[in-house]
Amino acid sequence: MNFSAWSIRNPIAPLLGFFLLMVVGAHAFFNLPITRFPNIDVPVVNVTVTQSGASPAELEMQVTKEVEDAVAGINGIDEIQSTVTDGQSQTVVIFRLEVPTQQAVQDTKDAIDRIRGNLPSTIDEPIVSKVDVEGQAIQSFAVSSPNMTLEEMSWFVDDVIKRALQGQAGIGRVDRYGGADREVRIELDPNKLNAYGITALSVSQQLRSTNIDLGSGRGQVG
Repeated sequence: MNFSAWSIRNPIAPLLGFFLLMVVGAHAFFNLPITRFPNIDVPVVNVTVTQSGASPAELEMQVTKEVEDAVAGINGIDEIQSTVTDGQSQTVVIFRLEVPTQQAVQDTKDAIDRIRGNLPSTIDEPIVSKVDVEGQAIQSFAVSSPNMTLEEMSWFVDDVIKRALQGQAGIGRVDRYGGADREVRIELDPNKLNAYGITALSVSQQLRSTNIDLGSGRGQVG
């Protein structure tokens, strides 16, 4: 029996079924649960290799390239990013969302273990770890002003922008990256230290013991 021909001759039943499916779909859509802070499990693995005293160029040739070539053959990789600084090589392996996180970490560990003998013997043991993206920023914004110094801009972000954003619905946390933090810098005079017979460590300990926030008790106003 041709269902299309039957539907044309009897249009009431197909239209009724379509209408029921549309009502059920709309009801399910508007009753979907909304989680404010859902659990996000993104398969991202970080490979960190440190070598004391090694230059970035040396690490890039002897370590980073070896690590990238080793993990490039793993199935399910979406992107590979590497950062090389003095004494440290960091490679971030981003997998596709359908790859289980534990499988991604294990496959990366196996790939690094296979090339362990090709890496310099003076490096520390490579660290392969999962990157927790749940607590990281979802959106980032850059703030600049030609009329403000770095300290003024940092204070403006903390005192004005941060307070305004935290009062909005759907925002759980606002963090500032970069800028300047408030601090007190004390420069010591070596000649005066020798004259008083004290060391810089003694001054540091004294300042640490002096700068203490203590409760002043409880009060009551009648």
